[in-house]
Amino acid sequence: MSNAMDPKTETIAETDNYMAWQAEEPDGETTYHLELNNVTLHFFTEEWEEFLQLARAIIRDADGR
Repeated sequence: MSNAMDPKTETIAETDNYMAWQAEEPDGETTYHLELNNVTLHFFTEEWEEFLQLARAIIRDADGR
């Protein structure tokens, strides 16, 4: 049975070992979560956007090597 206070979740992407998902919290805030094996990182929207900038920079810089 679902509770009205439960967040609505959606998977963004996943592999065999990792998962990124978002949750629409009851207060209207969207949170983002990275599950990396036994570690889960939680982000608010502003933090998530900064993390994505970092990930893009990593990919860009790794391609130049």
